[in-house]
Amino acid sequence: MKKHEPREVVIPSREEVAREREKLRNRSSFRRNLFSTLGFLAVVAAVAVLISTQFFPVIQVSGDSMEPLLEDGEILVLQKTEDLETGDPIAFYYQSRILLKRVIGTAGDYIDIDEEGNVYVNGELLDEPYVRDKSLGECDIELPCQVPEGKLFVMGDHRSVSIDSRSSQVGFIGQEQIMGKVAFSVWPLDRIGIVK
Repeated sequence: MKKHEPREVVIPSREEVAREREKLRNRSSFRRNLFSTLGFLAVVAAVAVLISTQFFPVIQVSGDSMEPLLEDGEILVLQKTEDLETGDPIAFYYQSRILLKRVIGTAGDYIDIDEEGNVYVNGELLDEPYVRDKSLGECDIELPCQVPEGKLFVMGDHRSVSIDSRSSQVGFIGQEQIMGKVAFSVWPLDRIGIVK
């Protein structure tokens, strides 16, 4: 049988104990700060998502039906509102897609479009400096027509390529379809600003 030799016990100095305690305190403080920061960032992210979805949705333009006002790939912030007027650019849901068009007529308005693409609202020629090219475009609805209660008549600015309320496929837009009014552009940098 072997004899166990007693081990030599090293007792740390006060300075070593103090340094070790400081390390443990710093580690504990770091963890608290890390969890506190992560919690704060989670709350900020949740608030940002809530604000974005409830009040200011963000979307990206896909297509050229609103050129030159909106370009393909541009990122926009919308304002949720029911206060829409003729000329306002809006985003709305259509067959699980989001379309961007301009309000041409609201409930009760009479809309007519001639062969050259001139638009008349309640018998008056609509001043449209934003239109890229006037065109009757894809129009299979009976004109003149009256916008029903709770609906909007919308058209794209690039009339020859835009599929909008002139097509019976899209037709009048209901309030429940509207995501919001286009408020401002945030990307690309050279296009940042309010959209009108």
